[in-house]
Amino acid sequence: MTTGDADSDGDAPFSPTGFARRAAERLRHGGAAALPALPGDHVLNPGFVMGDGVYRDAAVLIPVVARHPQATVILTMRTPHLKAHAGQIAFPGGKIDPTDASPIDAALREAEEEIGLDRTFVAPVGTLDAYLTGTGYRIVPVVAMVSPGHRLALNPHEVAGAFEVPLPFLMSPDNHRRGSREIRGATRHFYEMPFGEHYIWGVTAGIIRGLYERVFG
Repeated sequence: MTTGDADSDGDAPFSPTGFARRAAERLRHGGAAALPALPGDHVLNPGFVMGDGVYRDAAVLIPVVARHPQATVILTMRTPHLKAHAGQIAFPGGKIDPTDASPIDAALREAEEEIGLDRTFVAPVGTLDAYLTGTGYRIVPVVAMVSPGHRLALNPHEVAGAFEVPLPFLMSPDNHRRGSREIRGATRHFYEMPFGEHYIWGVTAGIIRGLYERVFG
């Protein structure tokens, strides 16, 4: 996998080379954090996450496209008929299967299945700590650089569309708003990052916030 021509400004934080270098220095490269230290919905909502500590393992891919001069991130719109999180903005990903060698392998497989992202165009950089959700998932976000030469083929059963967001927008804390709404009879607080016609919020926004804190915070 290549990322195109060499960066003329490799130290720029949002250039492909600059981001990849910074992320490689600050992301995880194996192992797992102690459970109490993990980020998740409970950070803004103490007591909201499942209290029995039983989580289903999942992985998502954070596909950072090596656009010049500034990288972008691929996000998807889930189809409206899905049972869970229908119509929401998400990263490609899903449950870790027994046949997956690692969370990275699961994230790459899901990206191939959901948006047709050929893994030969993808170079994993590292992972964030697993993100705990109020619906009982422990999600490992896998950060990867994606060659601009890739082509997407969306699975219409799962994905209604895909779009790219400039990395500087997502990594600017000025765009990390706090929102809330009533869910299951309780007020839930979350991050939200409206981008044009797209409303990024909830777990996806929380993972983006975690990427910012780890790489740029």
